[in-house]
Amino acid sequence: MDSPHGAAVKAEDFGLKGPRGWAFRGIGLDAAPGSLIAVEGPSGSGRTCLLLALTGRMKPTEGHAEVGRHRLPKKMAAVRRIAALGPVPGVNDLDQSLTVAEQLREGALLQRHYGAPIRSLLRSRAERRATATARIEAALDAAGLDLATLPKAERTTVRDLERLESVRLSVAIALLGSPQLLALDDLDIKLSDTERTEVWALLRSIAARGTTVLAVCSEAPADAVVLRTGPAADDGAPDAKPPGGAAGTPKVTWGTRADDGAGTGAGAGQDADAKAEAEPAAKAEAEPDVKKASGPKTAGTKKDSGPKKDADTGAEDGAETGPGTDAGTTDNDDTKGADDALAEAGRA
Repeated sequence: MDSPHGAAVKAEDFGLKGPRGWAFRGIGLDAAPGSLIAVEGPSGSGRTCLLLALTGRMKPTEGHAEVGRHRLPKKMAAVRRIAALGPVPGVNDLDQSLTVAEQLREGALLQRHYGAPIRSLLRSRAERRATATARIEAALDAAGLDLATLPKAERTTVRDLERLESVRLSVAIALLGSPQLLALDDLDIKLSDTERTEVWALLRSIAARGTTVLAVCSEAPADAVVLRTGPAADDGAPDAKPPGGAAGTPKVTWGTRADDGAGTGAGAGQDADAKAEAEPAAKAEAEPDVKKASGPKTAGTKKDSGPKKDADTGAEDGAETGPGTDAGTTDNDDTKGADDALAEAGRA
């Protein structure tokens, strides 16, 4: 049962296969609402692909997962509506030329346009502006970003922000839509040990408010629900072993990444491929009205989609999406990993 603010995240034999082989495989997870979930593993082990798959941005090849009451891959659009992306480099980067205030207003405008109920459009302009201001202030407070401490306050450009400030800004924009699941990628990049400690403290505070947090990192904190990715050993188990943590450490779950034959194993560029494929997909959802006019969505499937090659993977999802149909129904992709569009990349 979901809490009012958080979503339970479950996965069983979850896997995604790309043109170079398996990005990840055999993922198992059972996390309660409001959990702090850390996806731990080396770069290139499918961490970003897993994050995008669990947030409804990439279509898995095998197994299934549940986010809230929505089952993947059938309910990808529904999952996207309740899951927001924080900083995911290469997918939803901040606009470096905008000021912090402009970036926040843009995020609030996109959230109101695509995420708010239609009845909110009937409000007066003054009421909508007041609501947006209140949302921004609440999100900044939750993200721990004080605009007064910035060099030029709210007029500071994004390119002038420190890495930690940029992370807080991305988190604040993601929280504008009050998501049940918040996902962040590459928390270890360009952060000192002290700053990394501050980020984990921030994520704990968000999880304590009820929002489930999913964060990709190289080293997970001891109090997180840890999900490890990595290459498979000869016996099918991950090469790494769980650390000898203290009693009461949450259950550690495992995933493996398997080779797909000689010359086709998933390499260190798999996450980069996912980001490169997901980024143009975001543009496909920027004009939902045009897509709606283009006619009914067909349940496109892939030649290498495996046993789940029927309309079950797309038809019901299409009914969920409405105007913002999935770019994942395109028949020209080489991998099911890029089958579904990034509905909130422009929003978050």
